[in-house]
Amino acid sequence: MALLESEREQLIAMTAAARTLTVVAKPKLASPAQVAAANPATGSATGSGSGTGGGIIYVTSTPPDPNTAQSVAYNTMASFGFSPSTYFGCLLDLWNRESGWVYDAENASGAYGIPQALPGSKMANAGADWQTNPATQIRWGLGYIKEIYGTPCSAWAFEEANGYY
Repeated sequence: MALLESEREQLIAMTAAARTLTVVAKPKLASPAQVAAANPATGSATGSGSGTGGGIIYVTSTPPDPNTAQSVAYNTMASFGFSPSTYFGCLLDLWNRESGWVYDAENASGAYGIPQALPGSKMANAGADWQTNPATQIRWGLGYIKEIYGTPCSAWAFEEANGYY
């Protein structure tokens, strides 16, 4: 009974927290021609991510749906110094590959959660609810990315080259 009450209180807290989230900006999507023009080295744009050219940043991923883990990440990025319009595409690709944005994803090595922390208990320093709260996992993951790689795009580049980050 105590466990059920604890879960109920956690759901109430998570619902209240979700209602406080606001979208601060929505990225404008670039056409494939604009992305190709901004990336003359590649000449094309494939997948999601962002390209830069001539000081202009083109976002090539779609904005996240409200009330999703992606939306929480999008709205949290600025507090870690990451411009969502610049870096969200890389973060989206990274965590799509790592966990599919599933908060209780676990792989055979024991990596856990959206950012696939190894061990998962490392996320406890971001909050006691690290096992069940996507927002706590996202905060921890963004801090980890900032500390180890500098930016989500650097983490994504490392992931692509090595198969992990």
